[in-house]
Amino acid sequence: MDRRQFFTNFTKGAACSLSGSPGPEYYTNAVFRTHENKEVRFYDDLIKNKHVVINFMYTRCEGSCPITTANLAKAQAALKNRVGRDIFMYSISLKPEQDDPSTLKKYAEMYRTKPGWLFLTGNRKDVDTLRFRLLSEHHPAIDLNIEQHTGMVRVINDSLNRWFCCPAQASVETIVQTIRWCDSPKPLSVRMRENAIAQAKIDKMQHHMLPTWLDSLKES
Repeated sequence: MDRRQFFTNFTKGAACSLSGSPGPEYYTNAVFRTHENKEVRFYDDLIKNKHVVINFMYTRCEGSCPITTANLAKAQAALKNRVGRDIFMYSISLKPEQDDPSTLKKYAEMYRTKPGWLFLTGNRKDVDTLRFRLLSEHHPAIDLNIEQHTGMVRVINDSLNRWFCCPAQASVETIVQTIRWCDSPKPLSVRMRENAIAQAKIDKMQHHMLPTWLDSLKES
């Protein structure tokens, strides 16, 4: 949004979008296929204005991928119905030549993944582009080795352009907390209500502790 549009909307009381998303120019709008054999465009269909969790894997991996996928399945269960509603999970195959939609579907079924988590395959060039842009270490020896990109999870809230990253084999609690760090801010009314509830709990606890504290002073 340019400055003139911002102030015009401000004086009219209209909503203003201040998203700093790098958009399809950075993420690309490459065509991928899901494990459900549906064609999607990466930015427009999967990233735009969404809160997403992304990792890279391949189905024949015998190293970290199976542990990572199992761990993310636990994280999906911990997030409950948020996945598919306001959080979306994507696992992108590092070996698209081997992993067609039917292979990815069997893999997803093996880990009993639920709706809201897509496994993606596409063109080798597009996969490599995303791998470098989302999880680059800025070190050629590492970035050119696909094995180095199977153990990290990238979390992005596109509407805020907020990015976080964590090891895919971290505890489920750590992964879930990292995902929640990308949550959009709650409305002021909700935050005020939550603060009031928290303060009431503190007041109640202090009320119960005060007699004990006074008694300890008398004894001393």
